[in-house]
Amino acid sequence: MKMMAQQSATTVSPANLRRYVLKVNGEEREVTSYRDTSLLLVLRNELSLNGPKYGCGLGECGACTVMIDGVAARACVIPAYGVRQRAITTLEGLGQRDALHPVQQAFIDEQAAQCGYCLNGMIMTTAALLQDLPCPSDQQIRSALSGNLCRCGTHQEILCAVKRAVQLCLEQAEAQQ
Repeated sequence: MKMMAQQSATTVSPANLRRYVLKVNGEEREVTSYRDTSLLLVLRNELSLNGPKYGCGLGECGACTVMIDGVAARACVIPAYGVRQRAITTLEGLGQRDALHPVQQAFIDEQAAQCGYCLNGMIMTTAALLQDLPCPSDQQIRSALSGNLCRCGTHQEILCAVKRAVQLCLEQAEAQQ
């Protein structure tokens, strides 16, 4: 028991704090945290980015999903210090207020939210999916979103929103050509 108390005291010692830079939503941001502080806590507490939510703290529910180098990842189980050389995108960095990302717009269009707690994970996972697979099948959509929990039962609306996002992304790509 004494050993655990000593380790804990050592872990939270000011000498163990690290100052480093994270690239978040296209900007370099200086943060200070312990080496094992989760990316979620740094994003929310140090950078005031509240899109990612604290859900289970175990990487199981998806509420904390962000993209790291374009791949959906659970911010609650990733030490922020370990991703300091990588591009991190949060819900706030997907689009802007006056120019929403097609996935964000699709979720609004389809009213795919009830309590909204799962929304961050659903949107971020969908955005990552559509980067890799622009026209996913229903099964691919369900598979990609299977790790995101929605307790309110808006599953049908979420599936409709993802299908709408596919349409919006294709329209956006055509308009850019």
